[in-house]
Amino acid sequence: MRRSRQVALVGSTLLAIGVALAAANLRPAVTSLASVLADVRVSLGVSTAWTSVLTAVPALCFGFAAFLAPWLGRRFGMARAVALSLFVLTVGLVLRVVDGPAAVLGGTFIACAGIAVCNVLIPVVVKDSFPGRVGLLTGVYTAALAAGAALGAAFTPGLESAFGSWRLAVGAWAFLSAAALVVWLAGARHGFSARPVTRRRVAGRSLFRSPLAWVITAFFGLQSLLAYTVMGWLPQILGDAGIDRTTAGLLLAIAMVLGVPVSLIIPPLAARRPSQSGLVLVLGVVSILGVLGLALAPAAAPGLWVVLVGVGMGMFPLALVMISLRTSSSADTARLSAMAQSIGYLVSASGPFAFGVLRGETGTWTLSMLLLVGLLVLVTALGWLAGRPRAV
Repeated sequence: MRRSRQVALVGSTLLAIGVALAAANLRPAVTSLASVLADVRVSLGVSTAWTSVLTAVPALCFGFAAFLAPWLGRRFGMARAVALSLFVLTVGLVLRVVDGPAAVLGGTFIACAGIAVCNVLIPVVVKDSFPGRVGLLTGVYTAALAAGAALGAAFTPGLESAFGSWRLAVGAWAFLSAAALVVWLAGARHGFSARPVTRRRVAGRSLFRSPLAWVITAFFGLQSLLAYTVMGWLPQILGDAGIDRTTAGLLLAIAMVLGVPVSLIIPPLAARRPSQSGLVLVLGVVSILGVLGLALAPAAAPGLWVVLVGVGMGMFPLALVMISLRTSSSADTARLSAMAQSIGYLVSASGPFAFGVLRGETGTWTLSMLLLVGLLVLVTALGWLAGRPRAV
């Protein structure tokens, strides 16, 4: 008997903790920078167009790097592949605060490449290692992800004030990713195999020929576009409405924190139902109301609008659990996860950039926000179709 990289990781408590800690590091790279973006722009002396590019980098990188994730998982095994991605994330977080605009862009791209691999592979780890608790572990994973996003948004402005530098404040999150790497190395162990495991190519038709796979991919991509647009620009939207920087950062943190209870509720609830279409409809209506409020009267009740948007972001954990629920094997889960996240994130990359450019051309956020409302209607329709009980 020997451990094999081709055997699923042992579903231990320590592995579950490792999954949660890894997830907690998948968004601070984005939200920490977003919460001090105005200071970064002034410090570096960059343009609005450069800032728009920076906000688009995470989703763009998630899309390109996600194509490599299944190969990395097969080549090195899940334990080593995820460990490598956490190491790359840590290196990128350090590199992006050591120099000027090029280093910020390059380091962010490197950090997000590590995140992209985790984005694709951890749902496969959940399905393989915890087959009887997919809904629960997906909820834990997405709740930790939301908590990490909230921490990045809430604490980075305070760290900037304490350290006197946005570079130290943003770079400090490398310590969290390094800690996650240590725990992952301790808890990720492949199961035993009595004989050598041969690698076999999984037969079957390409998912690119599956209409359902494309619906799920479009659903995932457009909800990601909306989420990253909000994470990247919400503090600026609130700031332009007259809300001070600290309050705007806290409101972004509230939107992220709401993802924790929503993520703990939605995936287990979705896993117990044959259809998830009703959940999609509820979350879609809530999101539309929040974005409309930000578009038409942002300063009237900013807390309410942010709460509605935060609850509506439950579309993300729902999209993730659908990847597992709409597949009949771990191999299909890996393929659908790679397809949905690679293509989906590439689609979503256009959102933050276009949102910022449209704001620059019109001078207001109104048209950009109304465009988001139209996209939310489309996302809700796609999610309704993806939620019907069938498999790719």
